[in-house]
Amino acid sequence: MLKELQTWYKSMCIGDWEHTYGITIETIDNPGWSLEVELADTPLYEKKFQDLKIQRDDEDDWVIVKVIDGNFIGYGGPQSLEELINIFLEWASDNEE
Repeated sequence: MLKELQTWYKSMCIGDWEHTYGITIETIDNPGWSLEVELADTPLYEKKFQDLKIQRDDEDDWVIVKVIDGNFIGYGGPQSLEELINIFLEWASDNEE
């Protein structure tokens, strides 16, 4: 999964994007993770994304993902980082030009 994210990132590094935009992975205090991918100047910028909200039986097992102001933004529980990355990669793959 990380290798695929690295490959996507590298494919965006064509001279300008990487100097202004990028990918941010951080922890949040719920506890959990946040993933933000800045989409400006990428083929994904104009693509539609269906907001996603999942709350499973375990209160720490959740994800919320949306695109806001040209940014892919995902939040999830402490074991959800891989799922957040996978959601982004699947959407990116489905919307390749």
